[in-house]
Amino acid sequence: MKQLLFTFLFFALSATAQQNTSEQLSYTEFLGYVKKYHPLVKNANLEINKAQANLMMARGGFDPKIEVDFSKKQFKDKEYYSLLNSSFKIPTWYGIEIKAGFDNNEGIYLNPQNTIPNQGLTSLGITIPLGQGLFINQRMADLRKAKMQIQLSQSERKLQAIAVLYDASLAYFNWKKNFNEVQLYQEYSRNAQIRFKGIQSLIKQGDKPAIDSIEAGIIVKNRLLNLEDSNLKLAKAKLELSNFLWLENNIPLEISDTLIPETQLEFTIQESLKTNDLLNSNFSIINHPKINALQSKIDILNVERKLKANMLLPKIDVGYSYLSEPSYIDNYQFQDYKIGLDFYFPLFLRKERGNLKLAKYKVQETEFILDLEKVQLSNKINAQKLEITSLLKQKELTKDLVQDNITMLNSEERLFSFGESSLFLINTRENNLVSSQLSKIALENRFYISNSELFKIMANPD
Repeated sequence: MKQLLFTFLFFALSATAQQNTSEQLSYTEFLGYVKKYHPLVKNANLEINKAQANLMMARGGFDPKIEVDFSKKQFKDKEYYSLLNSSFKIPTWYGIEIKAGFDNNEGIYLNPQNTIPNQGLTSLGITIPLGQGLFINQRMADLRKAKMQIQLSQSERKLQAIAVLYDASLAYFNWKKNFNEVQLYQEYSRNAQIRFKGIQSLIKQGDKPAIDSIEAGIIVKNRLLNLEDSNLKLAKAKLELSNFLWLENNIPLEISDTLIPETQLEFTIQESLKTNDLLNSNFSIINHPKINALQSKIDILNVERKLKANMLLPKIDVGYSYLSEPSYIDNYQFQDYKIGLDFYFPLFLRKERGNLKLAKYKVQETEFILDLEKVQLSNKINAQKLEITSLLKQKELTKDLVQDNITMLNSEERLFSFGESSLFLINTRENNLVSSQLSKIALENRFYISNSELFKIMANPD
């Protein structure tokens, strides 16, 4: 009868807990919510919208313009002057500007150079820069840089989105780790309480000394203490995870107690993060967002360098305008014209040469960073692949270790049922089993994090 009681008591400890009927929040589903609704991911998408707005602003430098300048002076019933100067300008790509104008001036004190026919004076002309601004100018540079900025923003959007997804993944893994630890301590807390009650029954029957009740009670208190600490960590992990769960219209969500993490995550995580393909093939960094972003920055800096080099040329603007009265606009009289020449050239060009040197240094600096980033990305990818491969081997060893500890505990319980062991050895075996299971949970968490780090290095959130 006593042996039957021992057998029932200790073999009941290895029974599994009742199945959890709670609803699972899968890792893939969680990432879907983050990608679609998280405010920081939405902010990353706004970077492209801002770049497109900058492109629209840059194109505005080539918009046609209407200018009207009217001035009139009237004093003591005398019209001193009335000046009307209007024009329509069309900027073109290569710094050339086409201009049409109409002037109408009158008055008794009119400046002689403003004297024109009574019907007014029309003009049609062109201004051509022969030095600075012919092949590149500020308008052209702004438009080129704005187009490149869109490519840069697309790369930066991916980098910002991947950073959010990585942080969200860490929060999910931490939630799962703490959830598993709570489940573990709940199971062994129940086992300790069952053992404690069984020891008390044996003491009442006179089969065990009273001191065994103290030892069993210590184990119960330790298990309850561990369980309380794990519950605290789990509650904090839920709140941390809730930071990444949102719905439409920026409505935040909070993890409920009925939700549990994915139980089969170790078999699905590599497919969810697309890291399984990378482990079996070589990953090209040519189209990596970091590489593309740095290359776009180099292209933008090269445009700025060309603009600074153009400033070394003299500024020579030549203008010609054909003049005609409105009634004679069909009768071309090329002897009626207005021409102009503007020339500007600093003798030493110290400011211009200094700006050009700084622009060249910025290009070189970014090129150095690009070369370094290529090497670092390749090494990071290779290092991460090695880590994941090693963790897979460690996981198998840890599973075997847990199974061996289970076997040792079961054997010790059997010996105890025959009176050939002690409660102290039972507790020692169980502590070793708990430690190995905690190590297994921690190693699984490292495996998840390692895959998410490889996902972050790949920087492909789509």
